Amino acid sequence: MARDTVPTTPDAVLGPPVYVIGGGPGGLAVAAALRARGVRAVVLEKAPTVAAGWRRHYDRLRLHTTRRRSALPGLRLPRAFGRWVARDDLVRYLEKYAETHDLEVVTGVEVLRIERAPAAGGADGAPGGDADGDADGGADGAPVQTSGGTPGAAGAGDRWVLHATGGRRLTSRAVVVATGAAHTPRVPRWPGVDAWEGELLHSAAYRSPAPYAGRDVLVVGAGNSGAEIAVDLVEGGAARVRLAVRTAPHLVRRSVLGWPAQATGVLVRRLPVWPADRLLRLMQRLTVPDLSAYGLPRPADGPYARLRRDGAVPVYDTGLIDAVRRGRVEPVAAVASFGPGKVTLADGSVADPDTVIAATGYDRALEPLVGHLGVLDEEGRPVVRGGRTAQGAPGLYFAGYTHPLSGLLREVAREARRIAKAVAAVPQPPAPYGVHGPHGPAAPDRTRRRGRRGADTGPAVGAGTRTGAGTGAGAGGREDDRPAVLPPGLMPPVSLPR
Repeated sequence: MARDTVPTTPDAVLGPPVYVIGGGPGGLAVAAALRARGVRAVVLEKAPTVAAGWRRHYDRLRLHTTRRRSALPGLRLPRAFGRWVARDDLVRYLEKYAETHDLEVVTGVEVLRIERAPAAGGADGAPGGDADGDADGGADGAPVQTSGGTPGAAGAGDRWVLHATGGRRLTSRAVVVATGAAHTPRVPRWPGVDAWEGELLHSAAYRSPAPYAGRDVLVVGAGNSGAEIAVDLVEGGAARVRLAVRTAPHLVRRSVLGWPAQATGVLVRRLPVWPADRLLRLMQRLTVPDLSAYGLPRPADGPYARLRRDGAVPVYDTGLIDAVRRGRVEPVAAVASFGPGKVTLADGSVADPDTVIAATGYDRALEPLVGHLGVLDEEGRPVVRGGRTAQGAPGLYFAGYTHPLSGLLREVAREARRIAKAVAAVPQPPAPYGVHGPHGPAAPDRTRRRGRRGADTGPAVGAGTRTGAGTGAGAGGREDDRPAVLPPGLMPPVSLPR
């Protein structure tokens, strides 16, 4: 099946579920890939709906990756969305994605902690792999071994316990964490910030430039969000916009003569650092003017080296270069401290803006969830991802915690296939009696529209099975596995242009 086509409705998937934590692109893609391999997946989302993180982004936001290279497995992004997909269109797409694949999504449930359950025996299964044919190794291509000596797959006897809100205790042989890298807004505790009398907000709370028309605004942070918000403010009528820069960013044209920067990222993603940086820096010199005279010097390190070291992606130009050259956005030194009515910068200069917008990034906030399991590095990042599992944690997978030059959504789609292959490689335990239906009460019976080839795809997955009949543990069942312990999050049908 082509990865960008709408699949026919799969058969109903029964049995104890694999839990996927997070209803964003990563979680939905993994759940769909698992269903395609006959593995039941239940998505647990703490927000009232899927794609909650994307809904909170500012109005101006568009993907920096092309529509063709940003689709998740099994559903194309509509051509009507254009080359650079807008925020609202992506949210509609993710809603439609969950509906098309008839995913089991449970909203309003937050998983607080994951723990290893006592093993009931069993050996590790076959290794996971890459559906695209790539070796499923680490950043340098080396495979990461699980406790049983195999990359990825969990043993049939391994189980995980999920502690969730409402006193819920869920068990599963495999868990996929896909809560996203942009989880919790991070605002530095600058000296004197409590004495600041003006408005201070994180970029997560910014929506549009309308409230800041005619105001003096200082944007702190020269990443992609900070750069786009600065341009948005200028175009929206802000009286003055300054951009506080701690580390000079690598500026990249989003597209040059129709060639997207993402395509270059795909080409260099498997090259060693030094040849990749030589190529990328050459393209920068040819396409991006030197802005040193305006306060944005060219960085000394290469963009790929910085990405590998700090996880910082280049800043894709959506108007910043022109705004800086015209003097409409003023790069200034980093913020050193706050005081009553003033902001002191690192070079000793003082600014007195009306509003400070901190585009200072996000924390993954994985420590309360899995920090005790030894699966995170010193920066709080998963030590492995995709179809691999960390030493001593078979069956625990992570999706969506990288920022590759080739594009986050493209990488999420690849990781989803790898995880599904690794999980499906281990035989599923038999479903206890009464554990055959999805979570929650009966859902409306939905019927698929005809596919592109004219074949009737029949009723939706699980049609007629979303009942409360599976509430008893039954013979051989476990209290933890009862599917009716969670309320359902049923989504209305979503219409996308063709």
